[in-house]
Amino acid sequence: MITLLYPLLIWFGHDRIEPRALAMVLIAAALTRLLLLKISGVARLGLLIALALAAAAIWHNALLPLKLYPVAVNAAFLGVFGYSLLAPPTAIERIARGRGPALPPFAVAYTRRVTQVWCGFFALNGGIALATALWAPAAVWSLYTGVVSYVLMGLLLAIEYLVRIQVKKRHHA
Repeated sequence: MITLLYPLLIWFGHDRIEPRALAMVLIAAALTRLLLLKISGVARLGLLIALALAAAAIWHNALLPLKLYPVAVNAAFLGVFGYSLLAPPTAIERIARGRGPALPPFAVAYTRRVTQVWCGFFALNGGIALATALWAPAAVWSLYTGVVSYVLMGLLLAIEYLVRIQVKKRHHA
């Protein structure tokens, strides 16, 4: 939950609370996830990146490393999804196979295309998060990383679901 509220915390606190104190919230959230949840190696890497950014924020008492966390998250997802294109099965195919091991060839091709679309999303979303972190006011960064990016992600999920229904109909008709 703190991850979803993180951009709002940074926005509300950036003028009132030292970056060092805000970084402690990120550290607490990361350590809690690391210790309490069973998470994959990739998720652990993401948490280590969060801890490194928090350490930089504490060391320099600067807000920018904290604003780079969404950039790092998008970069990590882009790395995982992108790598899966080079070393199949793709990330989306793995998710689809979680519902059942048998995927027809058209579905494998479709999951590859969806993985490519998500790579584009993570690259664009991370780029916008980076631009807003570097050049936009904190309110714009918070609005984008805390609201707009989640709306865009939900929109992409909804569109993909509708396309998937059409693809299934076309191949099962």
